[in-house]
Amino acid sequence: MIETTHLILLLGLFLPLAGAVTLLLTSRVISRCWAGLVGCLSIFGAFLCFVGLLWLYTQDALDPITVVLYQWMPGTAMNTDVSLHLDPLSLVMTLIITGVGFLIHVYSVGYMEHDEDYARYFAEMNFFVFSMLLLVLGGNLIVLFVGWEGVGLASYLLIGYYYTRPAAAQAATKAFVINRIGDLGLLLGILMTFHLFGTTDIEVIAQKAVAEYPVGAPMMLVLCLLYFIGATGKSAQIPLHTWLPDAMEGPTPVSALIHAATMVTAGVYLVVRLHPIFMLAPVTLHLIGIIGAITALFAALCASGQHDLKRVLAYSTVSQLGLMFLACGVGCLLYTSDAADD
Repeated sequence: MIETTHLILLLGLFLPLAGAVTLLLTSRVISRCWAGLVGCLSIFGAFLCFVGLLWLYTQDALDPITVVLYQWMPGTAMNTDVSLHLDPLSLVMTLIITGVGFLIHVYSVGYMEHDEDYARYFAEMNFFVFSMLLLVLGGNLIVLFVGWEGVGLASYLLIGYYYTRPAAAQAATKAFVINRIGDLGLLLGILMTFHLFGTTDIEVIAQKAVAEYPVGAPMMLVLCLLYFIGATGKSAQIPLHTWLPDAMEGPTPVSALIHAATMVTAGVYLVVRLHPIFMLAPVTLHLIGIIGAITALFAALCASGQHDLKRVLAYSTVSQLGLMFLACGVGCLLYTSDAADD
């Protein structure tokens, strides 16, 4: 059972990457029909894999599953395994990414029908899905960061897909630069985490943090602030929100997949994934709730003043993400208070 589960997990992760590589290598010779089929079927195959994992996972009492692919940088202080971690949170995210992603790929077949770079479009979309899956399945912060940066690269390529249009090229550059500001905070947070705990394994970090630091410890406050900076950039929260409305310069299916359904939730996912650490920093949780509430209200007001439908949807997305961060801050605060009272 375990070996079967591991095989299905790897197949579901790497099918989109295989589709992206195939389309990239054959972009000059592959027909439009086959390009659409490869792009769609690779995502559909991944979705079926994760549906199968859902059935197998429920038969195994929902116990977390960890798959170690190989040792990265063995013999060094940072002895990091390239590992995948499957639990209820990551499984739900994989089903959303591949399920919604498949529907948007199918829609793209008709929407992009008259575009010249048909194969390039589907290659970039498949690469995005693979990067997003790697992000949510990463068993340690290094693998998560690789997926995080892969998502940023795919977003840059897809926003600037119509690179001959100055507005699209400028929007892609703007999104890339602003996201790098947030990514710097995440990278510093990962380095600080390794300095404090000597590992990048997310499960081990959570256990050590709860055991070694009390609620309100200054080190946890700084660490969580760094992680929140990364989440703010990726999920377009104030003040790093300005890139998302401009990102609508990309094709409409790109906006639907990346900037409404999947990539922009990566910041929320990071906070939820690291919630044991965030519960040790109530001040940071207050800040998350405040920033989320301000962003939700501000973006909703901005949406009401837009005339372009895609920009209305963009600001609406920012507003909904703000509500998600508000829920993360308030929910974790209540949980922390209850735990402290007990």
